[in-house]
Amino acid sequence: MDDEEADLREQIFHNNVREQIIFLLLFILLYLFSFMVIEKFRQRDSEDCLTADEDEVKVYRISLWLCTFALAVSLGSALLLPVSIVSNEVLLLYPNSYYVKWLNSSLIQGLWNHVFLFSNLSMFVFLPFAYLFSESSGFPGCRGLRGRVYETFIVLALLGVAMLGLAYVISAWLKGDRSSIDALLNLWTYLPFLYSCVSFVGVLMLLVFTPLGFVRLFGVVGGVLVKPQFLRDLNEEYYMYSFEEDTIKRRINNAVSTGVGYITPEPMYPDRGDISFPVDADTSLLKDVSDSVLQGKETPLLRLRNGALQAGLTDRLARVVTLRKEVESQRKTSSLQRNVVYPLAMLLLLALTTITVLMVLQNILELLIGIKALPLSTRQFSLGIASLSKLGWAGATLEAGLILYLSAASLTGLSAPIRAARLLPRARRTPLARIIALCALLLMHSTAQPLLVKILGITNFDLLGEFGRIEWLGSFKLVVVYNATFAATVTLCLVSKFTASVRRELYNRFKWIMDVFVIEDKTPVNVSLIGGRASVEKILNGEKTEHKDKIEQHLKSE
Repeated sequence: MDDEEADLREQIFHNNVREQIIFLLLFILLYLFSFMVIEKFRQRDSEDCLTADEDEVKVYRISLWLCTFALAVSLGSALLLPVSIVSNEVLLLYPNSYYVKWLNSSLIQGLWNHVFLFSNLSMFVFLPFAYLFSESSGFPGCRGLRGRVYETFIVLALLGVAMLGLAYVISAWLKGDRSSIDALLNLWTYLPFLYSCVSFVGVLMLLVFTPLGFVRLFGVVGGVLVKPQFLRDLNEEYYMYSFEEDTIKRRINNAVSTGVGYITPEPMYPDRGDISFPVDADTSLLKDVSDSVLQGKETPLLRLRNGALQAGLTDRLARVVTLRKEVESQRKTSSLQRNVVYPLAMLLLLALTTITVLMVLQNILELLIGIKALPLSTRQFSLGIASLSKLGWAGATLEAGLILYLSAASLTGLSAPIRAARLLPRARRTPLARIIALCALLLMHSTAQPLLVKILGITNFDLLGEFGRIEWLGSFKLVVVYNATFAATVTLCLVSKFTASVRRELYNRFKWIMDVFVIEDKTPVNVSLIGGRASVEKILNGEKTEHKDKIEQHLKSE
């Protein structure tokens, strides 16, 4: 009996060691990938390698390591559900295989628990510490690295007290029976509550940006792949850029040889086209032009003189040459890729979006009827017992693909406001403060992704650990309203996307008819006498003389 207990304890110990080794290997892989991503985008300036202050270098590197840790945790959180679904199907397909014995329920459960713990630490401790540490300067009389550490810990402690107080107020407002001193002193309960609040904000953020991402993905894929000939004439674009390149070269040579400080020949339409647009501050070679742009005084290229004009033309020439080379490389694309791959990619995106909307509608009906339970998890988890989909491994693979597709769509939609705020990371030009902000945003997005998938009913896999104990997941009204809003928003976005050209053409035709019908003195033309462009031509040819002079005068002014 003692030998059996010893063997059981030994087996538990070895299983625990194996799981910890697997967790460590997975974390190392995610950390290395995150480190390579941050190394590609971080700014190479005096804060890192070129400064002579060793303390500044240490502060910068420690903050960068914490950002890398947070990014690795966000990647792990985004992969939780797909990995769990695939693991369940693998155990069903190969239940007695020697190579998958290490894959069990304890491993997946521990993975969810580790991701939840590290997500909380990264969100509420590591990323705030990284930002405060990078901005600290130390106390008077205690400078250097030690002073900056003291200042960071004190400010972080004050921030933590403020956050815990806010969490206590919100919790007491939501639950009137938890306003006692015991609830105030039970600090450990506030960390899941704070995470619940952050995840709720993240889910609302995904509700806004995921439908927009579905629409923007069509444009992103269309920009990567080469469109067919009937949708995009590459030969016309190539000749257009070639002619513009030759024109700009002649103007540069003329400005250099003659010293004339203005463009000659003058463009036919000086108020149209890129050449009258403001000079880009990122590519301008002159400090005075860049300073004027930064101060809000944008100088069009036609108004520049002498060296500023030559620099502006040179910048414009570089952009045109880049576009011409890009179009020239796209002209060499095979007809098979243009006529087959592009339509298949568009159909695949449309099919995935349609399947997602149909699954959300099915989830709404099942929730209303009572067939399906709320996403709040209360039962014991066991891996490899039954398939998660009625279609078997094929349906589970489709669910994993839809989860990754939702992640890609939400990230694509999230990039729009980031680009509008000019916060998009740029290779080797992204400062540390922006990296910290983007890592926090990605962490909020990735930790809310499993909740979004479960709320929408994309998969039947239960949320494990503390993810399944978030209280607002048990609100029936909230879940149903969220599903209905998501389905309606995605449908409206798709309809708006595919009918945009038709609506634009109808608007242009209607506007043209109104311009013809309404004369400059706001006197309307008799509609019974005019029936479109053909009737206008008849009027101008003399068949209908009423309003002829007014229409001719109006058309000449146009």
